Amino acid sequence: MSSTLKTGKQKLKLWLGVQGDGSLESKTPGDLYDTTDEMDRLEKLMKQHEAGEIPKIDWLDNLAFRQIEKIHKLHAKDSEEHFLYIDFPRFNFPVVLSEREYSRVSTPIQPSLSTQRLSKPLDNVPLVTVYDPEATRTNPVESKHRRLVRSHRNGPVDRELKPNAKMRDELNVILNFSPTQELTSEEKDLIWKFRYYLTRDKRSLTKFLKAVDWADHTEVKQAIDLLSKWTEIDVDDALELLGPTFTNPTVRAYAVIRLQKADDDELTLYLLQLVQALRFEHIDDRKTEDTTDSTLANFLVTRAIDNEVLGNNLHWYLMVECENKLEGKPFAKVAYTFMKLLMETPDGLRRRNIFKRQAEIVSALGSISRQLQQSKEPRPKKIERLRKFLSEASNNLLQFEPVPLFLDARVKIVGIEPGTLVQKSPSDCSIHHLSSKDGSSYPIIFKSGDDLRQDQLVIQIITLMDKLLRKENLDLKLTPYKTLATESKQGAAQFIESTPLAGLLAEHNGSVLAYLKAHNPGGDKSTFGIKPEVMDNYVKSCAGYCVITYLLGVGDRHLDNLLLSPDGHFFHIDFGFILGRDPKPFAPQMKLCKEMVEGMGGASSPYYLQFKSYCFTAFTTLRKSANLILNLFALMVDANIPDIKIEPDKAVLKVKEKFCLEESDEIAIQIFENLIENSVRAWFPVIVDRMHAITQYLKG
Repeated sequence: MSSTLKTGKQKLKLWLGVQGDGSLESKTPGDLYDTTDEMDRLEKLMKQHEAGEIPKIDWLDNLAFRQIEKIHKLHAKDSEEHFLYIDFPRFNFPVVLSEREYSRVSTPIQPSLSTQRLSKPLDNVPLVTVYDPEATRTNPVESKHRRLVRSHRNGPVDRELKPNAKMRDELNVILNFSPTQELTSEEKDLIWKFRYYLTRDKRSLTKFLKAVDWADHTEVKQAIDLLSKWTEIDVDDALELLGPTFTNPTVRAYAVIRLQKADDDELTLYLLQLVQALRFEHIDDRKTEDTTDSTLANFLVTRAIDNEVLGNNLHWYLMVECENKLEGKPFAKVAYTFMKLLMETPDGLRRRNIFKRQAEIVSALGSISRQLQQSKEPRPKKIERLRKFLSEASNNLLQFEPVPLFLDARVKIVGIEPGTLVQKSPSDCSIHHLSSKDGSSYPIIFKSGDDLRQDQLVIQIITLMDKLLRKENLDLKLTPYKTLATESKQGAAQFIESTPLAGLLAEHNGSVLAYLKAHNPGGDKSTFGIKPEVMDNYVKSCAGYCVITYLLGVGDRHLDNLLLSPDGHFFHIDFGFILGRDPKPFAPQMKLCKEMVEGMGGASSPYYLQFKSYCFTAFTTLRKSANLILNLFALMVDANIPDIKIEPDKAVLKVKEKFCLEESDEIAIQIFENLIENSVRAWFPVIVDRMHAITQYLKG
């Protein structure tokens, strides 16, 4: 397909008040063909004259042009039509455009804004779809501009550049952006211009690396050279550099160098995300060598060999990922490397046998758990079957050599007590009391058929938030119980002795205070007759979980998954719905029911005022670490977490919205106070809680 470029003056007809018709057989054409109008004939002759196709005779041309001007005025006066004249450049030779045929794209073309604003839609009109092969290519003008702005010859000059006050303010705004904020081309150019000046600011490294054109080898070389000159970054920025945005191996290796300075406890906090970051590493699973090309993988393996608790968690995290046949090969390579190098250590055989024994225990518990779940027997029969299974010598579960618990490697277990029971729940999970080496009992809940990876993530974030709050001398008495997914549909959780609010309210005439007083009488001098430390536990833990569950968008909050321990520790369980998802309509953003407030003595009680104060302090404290939490969620986008997988591109943004990062602390506190008041006054959750209680009663 070819056509000749039009040159010179062109006359296009305007159709005022008529909707444009873009079809091939247009009813509103701009070009005028086969017209018999005298003015059109003269204009074509004038066009030929300008192009040199008609010989120029000055005296005759002057007479002709005067006459043509008279005719044009008469024509314009009598005609109601309107025209647009465009004067295109002229060339010495014809310009012919030859265009190849492009295949049709499957992505539907969205209507433009101007099309959407039309008063009447185009009905039954065959529109022409135009495909632009240049749309996805780099704009040469912008590329040229960028090269001029970032001229590499200016490098020595840039070393001495310092921003003025106005530019410093602009840079500070950019540096305070959250990890999800995209940089404009102007912001990238500004960052690049003052890159040497910014090396002293640890916040600026991630922004600088986002401003680099990684297709430009000269820019990449400059960026890599600057890494060693940058001031030490924080852990949250190191985690961002391990995400999918940054693929350069040197940049990722730089992030690992920063993580090497973290101690084992801190590394354990982020291990779940660091394992997921292996997805973005260059790990060739086809190689047979014991080591990988990944700096992150080699770092994790080395630290896991040096620390048994870290090694235990790494082993189980990798085992879950290895289940996926399509995406699990890189994880299998790391698991193989870990085990191979572990066996080369003096203690390697013992530790390998530990993993083998843990796998046997998990397999046995998973087998009986699935049997109980599939059985239609009544609960007493299930408990009897469970005890019989544990007592069989062939299963080797009653008593065995000490082995680190797969759920918590700090605990050494020596057996499973036969007095286990089956918890009344839709999945009929079993509670096992494990005998530890020190003589204490460690109860766990083992579940089959449930994906605990989402619960595992939420508990990890709660544990991290607890650490962050304690770092600011704010202990909110949280209960981040241990949770571990041993398979994609199987796992275990630590069991905390407690009672659901639904049960204790039924037993104590709808009063949390009566429950606490029954277990912790404080005498006549104490407030409400309850020990002060117990009330302190209750108020602080209520505040902590209100803030955290709001930030994580935890849904499906009913009185059966709000628990209270006898010593006043309040906590949430079952995190099957997060990021704002909820199976119930009109769910509040925060679960703060009137029974919880009455447990503090009511809305006029000093304890309730303390509760609100703890909420505000916790919210503003966690806002300071928002980037760390957002980066942890960003690394989990491809981790097959159920509620993240629904809208992976929006998961991090949903968490970001809850932090209200664009607002000041004062406005954020005001927003949170309104949330508290709305949650207390909400009436629909009360109806839902009643309906849930009736449903559970009918289930028996």
